[in-house]
Amino acid sequence: MKIIVIDYDAGNTANVLRALSKIGVEAELSSDSAKILAADGLILPGVGAYPTAMEELNKRRLVPAIKEVVAKGTPLLGICLGMQLLTETGLEHHKTAGLGFISGVTREIPAKDGFPVPHMGWNDLQVKQATALTVDLDQQNVYFVHSYFTDVPKEYIDATADYDIEVPAMIHKDNVYGAQFHPEKSGAVGLGILKRFVDLCK
Repeated sequence: MKIIVIDYDAGNTANVLRALSKIGVEAELSSDSAKILAADGLILPGVGAYPTAMEELNKRRLVPAIKEVVAKGTPLLGICLGMQLLTETGLEHHKTAGLGFISGVTREIPAKDGFPVPHMGWNDLQVKQATALTVDLDQQNVYFVHSYFTDVPKEYIDATADYDIEVPAMIHKDNVYGAQFHPEKSGAVGLGILKRFVDLCK
């Protein structure tokens, strides 16, 4: 089984690879379209800005390969910025077209007294619908660092976190999944999510 962590200079890839290694998966970091097309599962991690990330993915000609893999049913997990890129549009800095797997817009978290942006730290999950990845996750604590959230239709929201607004914490449509928090920094709970994702890929 081959899990590919997509390499587009988005940071945090080392932590994702280390977390996968902890659950016995030797994933490969790659920006090679042929390897991406042959993968049993893809992880799109990310730290940084939506427009820069899409620019990198386009520059490396990875968008067609990612779309082709998803179209044939291969599971894809977007983490943090990677989850935001699953939407149709990002509004960070300026309007940017995303990967478009899940309808919706990535917009800035409204700043409010007591709720500084970025939303940073540990927060409880409220599971909204059961999926392969949300098993035993209700009220579990995970680690967030983000300033933007995915404004998507309710039917795609699997879990939320309360940060004055209801922040979509996990979303999915068909074989495309997203986690706004960092499973690779969320201890045993996060490793459990990665393990369930890997099981989906088998």
